[in-house]
Amino acid sequence: MKLLAFETATEACSIAVYVDGEVRERFEIAPRRHAELALPWAEHLLVEAGIVRSQLDAIALSRGPGAFTGVRLAIALAQGIALALDRPLVPVSTLAVLASQVPPPRVTAGEGGCDVGTAHPILAAIDARMGEVYTGTFVHRGDRLEATSGEAVIAPADYALAGDDAGWIGVGTGFAAGEGVLAARLSSRFVRIDAQALPHAADLARLAADAFARGEMVAPELVEPAYLRNNVALTLEEQKALRASR
Repeated sequence: MKLLAFETATEACSIAVYVDGEVRERFEIAPRRHAELALPWAEHLLVEAGIVRSQLDAIALSRGPGAFTGVRLAIALAQGIALALDRPLVPVSTLAVLASQVPPPRVTAGEGGCDVGTAHPILAAIDARMGEVYTGTFVHRGDRLEATSGEAVIAPADYALAGDDAGWIGVGTGFAAGEGVLAARLSSRFVRIDAQALPHAADLARLAADAFARGEMVAPELVEPAYLRNNVALTLEEQKALRASR
């Protein structure tokens, strides 16, 4: 299995090549430089991996939610390469890519057999700007990361975590947004929060490889971005009005 992965939905630009379980990645926090870096990095990683584009089985991309221009860039790059090679795309949620940084429960062997550690529920949150965050909840079930809620865009002060259980793990810049409102409100239910985490293409590639094995590919022309906002291009005056209403 060989695939090329584009993760450009946040301020981090990240590209990865997956070859039969081995992953090579380039990652840099590079606001407004994604278009400049993505393709040269991709070509460099392919050379490093010792393969050419024609050997790729699929192209993976982070479909959002995230920055409008970053999501569009990943789709455009992935579509262009996939169409040229007649290969499928494997779109993956940016929130799932972020949540996959939380490792699955460890399996330990003891006298009574194997024990599986606790699968902590995960809240992934990305700073959506304009006083909002993108959110999604996940949990590891065996070796698969599964979504347990729909993706949403919401003000941090309005977000309500389902149930009343503790033991959550939080990951993503949404926990630092708005002076850390989300983290402050939910801290009693979390065992750990990483408010600086950004999605990595290496994690995207691994998720995409698993999805490919399950047959979860789409034709290049059918990929759909996840913007979540109805209006992804607010004017400056509209942005000011929205912030003033918070």
